[in-house]
Amino acid sequence: MKSLFFSLLFLLSFNIFAQETPEKEQKVTTYYLIRHAEKDESDKTNKDPHLTEEGKKRAENWTEVFSNVKFDMVYSTNYNRTKETAEPTAKTNKLKITFYDPRNLKLEEFIKETEGKTVLVVGHSNTTPMLTNALLNEKKYNQIDESNNANLYIVTITDNTKSSTLLKIK
Repeated sequence: MKSLFFSLLFLLSFNIFAQETPEKEQKVTTYYLIRHAEKDESDKTNKDPHLTEEGKKRAENWTEVFSNVKFDMVYSTNYNRTKETAEPTAKTNKLKITFYDPRNLKLEEFIKETEGKTVLVVGHSNTTPMLTNALLNEKKYNQIDESNNANLYIVTITDNTKSSTLLKIK
């Protein structure tokens, strides 16, 4: 009987100790990836157009969509349309925009630099799904149609688990 009592006492104390030991904290990295808002297409020769009035409204609307998200970093390609899309959200979060070149992005460095952070990335119809696929390490999303400025890709990475969601924001 005494040995049963001490065995139970040992198991109880072990269980209590195990519950008080904190588990390894997991780093969660979340990427919000969007295409730039509507650009001015009146001059087909202009390779770096600004946003239209509709595009400016959409850029401001992203701040409402992201009102409950606290960003740690905001990335944009170095074009007027992407910078102007990123600016309202960067300003709301009191952040500077970090420029990236999707053609020369060193993915491993980017992932390491953003690990454990919540990051907004503003790109283009081809680069946004491409980067989303690269983060997921799978070909899941296709190029965005030129008329679509509403896709929001959310990629979450926790240790070795990766997941994504695609939302259409009006």
